[in-house]
Amino acid sequence: MTFPLRRRVAAAGPLFLALSLSLPLSAKADPAAGTDAALPEIVVTATRGPTAIGRVGSAISVITGEEIRRASPKSVADVLRRVPGLSVVETGGPGGTTLVRLRGSEPRHTLVLVDGIRVNDPSAAAGEFDFVNLIPTDIERIEVLRGPQSALYGSDAIGGVINVITRRGKGPTRVQADGEAGSYGSKGLRGAVSGASGRLFYALSLTGYDTAGFSRYGDRIGRITRAYGRPLEADATARFAATGRLGVALSDDVETELGGSTAVTRAQYDAAFGPYPDTPSASLQRLSQVFSRTTAHAFDHQLKNTLTVFANRTERDYRDISYGFGPQPRAEWLKSAYVGDRIGAEYQGDLSLDRWGLFTVGLRTEEERLVSHQQSVLPQPTPRMKTNDARQTTRSLFALYQVSPADNLSLSLGGRLDDVANADRFATWRATLAYEIPESETVFRTSAGTGAKAPSLFQLYDPTYGTPGLAPERSFGVDAGVDQTLFDGRLKLSGTLFLNRYRDLIAFATGVCPVTQPWGCYFNVARAQTSGFELAADAELVPALLRLKLAYTNLDAVDRTTDKALPRRPANEGRLGFVLTPAAGLSIEPSVVFVGERFSSPDERDRLAPYARLDLLAEYDLSPTASLFLRAENLTNARYEEVRNYATPGRSFYAGLRTTW
Repeated sequence: MTFPLRRRVAAAGPLFLALSLSLPLSAKADPAAGTDAALPEIVVTATRGPTAIGRVGSAISVITGEEIRRASPKSVADVLRRVPGLSVVETGGPGGTTLVRLRGSEPRHTLVLVDGIRVNDPSAAAGEFDFVNLIPTDIERIEVLRGPQSALYGSDAIGGVINVITRRGKGPTRVQADGEAGSYGSKGLRGAVSGASGRLFYALSLTGYDTAGFSRYGDRIGRITRAYGRPLEADATARFAATGRLGVALSDDVETELGGSTAVTRAQYDAAFGPYPDTPSASLQRLSQVFSRTTAHAFDHQLKNTLTVFANRTERDYRDISYGFGPQPRAEWLKSAYVGDRIGAEYQGDLSLDRWGLFTVGLRTEEERLVSHQQSVLPQPTPRMKTNDARQTTRSLFALYQVSPADNLSLSLGGRLDDVANADRFATWRATLAYEIPESETVFRTSAGTGAKAPSLFQLYDPTYGTPGLAPERSFGVDAGVDQTLFDGRLKLSGTLFLNRYRDLIAFATGVCPVTQPWGCYFNVARAQTSGFELAADAELVPALLRLKLAYTNLDAVDRTTDKALPRRPANEGRLGFVLTPAAGLSIEPSVVFVGERFSSPDERDRLAPYARLDLLAEYDLSPTASLFLRAENLTNARYEEVRNYATPGRSFYAGLRTTW
């Protein structure tokens, strides 16, 4: 089941050899043509500030706002599948728990930012982020930074960082409105307005989505539908989100901004256990955040000071209904509620040292709190009782030095110290190197670093399962890759090898806990290793007619305590898409998502079959400001499971109208 890293290198070797041999084929721009070189793509997540992507030593991918807008108003999950090294698991379709893994790490090891603000749920059992709370609004782009990034962002960034950047107003007022309807009784609306006037800039967006859905448990899964004996009830979902950003440039040197967002999801779900798993359970989730950010330049813009104050809250309310064992079902109804709060402030200073580089230093403090309640309604009513009330404060100091000691060579070295009050203190580091060859449009890059994840409030302080004194989870990761542009930009290739090792992972166990915890507890016992390679390609096969886009991940993810494969990590996963433009204003985009064999449960239990899903996007411009679109999902009606016994959508069609003015 496991494969040594040298075999991974051998498997990826032909790609890197092909890239190296193809370097001379890259044509230079013709000075006689009179065209300017394309401006470099700028990213902000990899270095905590604007940096040309060719000078970034870490592996980073960008999903544009147009890609997100064209994909769907229901979920960001599917568009994330376009990123190599990233895996999505959705439990029972839209509205179900949706978790993301980067390079085979745990979902809790992915740090999620919205406009640079951390939004991982303090009330979740492991502090992970449920992407059901990320509803597409007016997103400008999503940056996915892979590999250990705790030196820049602290806890939760062991596997990497996903930074969702909403639109910031600029230029004349811009208005967008989209609407769609389709299968499963689905309806979606989205509107946005943004712009700038003088020193004022603004952006506001609203999104709504509703679907009658299908049964999250068992729908289209033959072994379940045949055994159940009656039709499974559909589980509906309704979602709403709003974002806003308002800012003003007080002078040429000072700017201040206020931003925020809220997302609400109401979803029905199934208990999915016991003799009657198809139940009328329901949940309500809310994610709200607000931030204020002030930027002030000093010393003739040699020093940039940024102060951010932020707060966010995640609320989860569940109505769990199940039916007990016996000849007659006995209803059991349990209400539970979780609230995770975060409040804090961060200062970042960026000092330009001219030819000696850029030095970044920052201070951060944040307080997290978990409060939960529980109440039985049936069979025996009980009063509403508080089950958790815990909080902790984390103070951090970080620094990053970036320098170009030679032409086209970029280096960075960063470190961070996180101090969790009354718990633990841990340090992390990261180093990167990027080398550009402008003549052949080649970038070689490599990075190495450590990661750390502090125990969650639930793991530490839950009165039933918590274990005070847990140590942080730790990791070490290294990667190396090459990005190559050929044929005047018509072909872009990218390949990355990676290796990550994890220790002191927090695992849940039963039977070995103190007598006061008969139902189980947490331990720092697990170890794991992930390795593999990522490939991406963007090729204009026929100019102005046909383009190909590919993302592929080869992964070996092993539990080092058992030498067995980690669950829900396919060895092979990817997406192959084409963009066909046969006539002016018409685009057709067929794509195939393919996922290899994997196991749904630990210890290589509940094997899940590989699958391929064919989707199609088509859009026709009615005018410069309006277009019709058609979206078809799972055209071949493939039957597959991402989590054992949980359903996935069948063949479905959606149509709508997009307008911009």
